[in-house]
Amino acid sequence: MNRLLPLSSIALVIASLISLSSANAAENDSGIVVYNAQHENLTKSWVDEFTKETGIKVTVRNGGDTELGNQIVQEGKESPADVFLTENSPAMTLVDNAKLFSPLDPETLKQVPAQYRPSHGKWIGIAARSTVFAYNPARIAKSQLPASMMDLAKPEWKGRWAASPSGADFQAIVSAMLSLKGEAATLDWLKAMKTNFVPYKGNSTVLKAINAGQIDGGIIYHYYYFVDQAKTGENSKNTALHYFKNQDPGAFVSISGGGVLASSKHQQQAQSFIKWITGKKGQEMLRTNNAFEYAVGDGLASNTKLVPLSELNAPKVDPASLNSQRVSQLMIEAGLL
Repeated sequence: MNRLLPLSSIALVIASLISLSSANAAENDSGIVVYNAQHENLTKSWVDEFTKETGIKVTVRNGGDTELGNQIVQEGKESPADVFLTENSPAMTLVDNAKLFSPLDPETLKQVPAQYRPSHGKWIGIAARSTVFAYNPARIAKSQLPASMMDLAKPEWKGRWAASPSGADFQAIVSAMLSLKGEAATLDWLKAMKTNFVPYKGNSTVLKAINAGQIDGGIIYHYYYFVDQAKTGENSKNTALHYFKNQDPGAFVSISGGGVLASSKHQQQAQSFIKWITGKKGQEMLRTNNAFEYAVGDGLASNTKLVPLSELNAPKVDPASLNSQRVSQLMIEAGLL
């Protein structure tokens, strides 16, 4: 004899299914929130294409590496962010140390070689930039260029080079020096830097000063030069780039990071976004949209105007080891902050 469910039970099951479907639809409709410290134009390009392809809405909140990293730590499990993107990896380590990231999907991790992501898989490289010494050939000959970034601590470089010590870019470079050379050598270098260098606010300002002949050279990331060249070239026409190579601290390649917050209520969508920007289409945009940052996707080419990553002979630095908090302390001790 067939057993039939009472009509009231059938109605309850149908209501539950409708409620679950509505909840899933509401989650899908709400999209994700990205805390973005990457370049706004680059992230906008990623977001527009990702939304066009997947239909997933993305709300972007822009800010600086350290600013947004500290904000996420303060917000903790209550953070409205689903995804965090940075220019440099120390801010990723800050959030990671607070245990606020979800593990990334294994298929996503496979898209980026091991040297461009931490081994634990909680976040991943999404782009890269090389440290360079920009210089004015009218003020300094190639034969006079420093063989190592460490040489800029020598007395003969007093008053001849510039940097932007308050920026996350330069502090990431110092984080690499700390990892490679240790605390004592890094502090000694920073103290010598205080005596030798000329401070500017922002890498673009450093480049302008070099171009204008106000200073011989300075430490910046490579793409500032290439972005200006792709526009008018007015702030870079009198400059050239010196690549230290030889696994020097001055050849450090900084990794821009991306991760999914453990507190995200849209895990699947957030994971999809990170997988998309580290995949073929997302990484190809680094080659074609004049961001002039390096693509880190496995086997994917960067802009042809850039010195290939394989030729930079960068030092091996675990991106998860970069300690921005300790660097800030050392820079304060040296009188740079």
